[in-house]
Amino acid sequence: MEKIFFDNWTSIIRIAINTTLAYAAIVILLRMSGKRTLSKMNAFDFIVTVALGSSLATVALSKDIPLLDGVLAFVLFISLQYCLTWLSVRVKAVKKLVTSEPVLLLYQGKMLREVMKRERITEEEINMAVRESGTSDLQNIHSIVLETTGTMSIIPERDAQTADAMDNVRKYPGTT
Repeated sequence: MEKIFFDNWTSIIRIAINTTLAYAAIVILLRMSGKRTLSKMNAFDFIVTVALGSSLATVALSKDIPLLDGVLAFVLFISLQYCLTWLSVRVKAVKKLVTSEPVLLLYQGKMLREVMKRERITEEEINMAVRESGTSDLQNIHSIVLETTGTMSIIPERDAQTADAMDNVRKYPGTT
């Protein structure tokens, strides 16, 4: 119980230096790797974001992890994510492995209950997303798409004349 608020000055100075240097390293690496590294485009992007945050906290607070070990972990996470996204843009099989496809949950005001069940989406969650979009009547909604990130996109009836953005949505009429 004696070291709840203060251990020693060496510990405080180590945390201040390690945190500052680790933060600087991660900012530089993220700038070098591009915007995609911290995007929310798919589950792998999310994993990298969480892993980087966890690694940064570990480097900042753990006396057992040297700064260079932490920086190496940052470099590896960012490099692996960069390679995976680079491959997914160029190799269809890799893209299919790492990226889910968007799926239609509601079409022309009617909920697609079998799809909702398979995707584990409740009617309440659909209604919440519709309300958040500023609409209260499902009949004013052309479609709702569960995106690869887990978010729902609401397409109002008035915007449904051209449906180019719906080409890769599973269960959308006219797509495979």
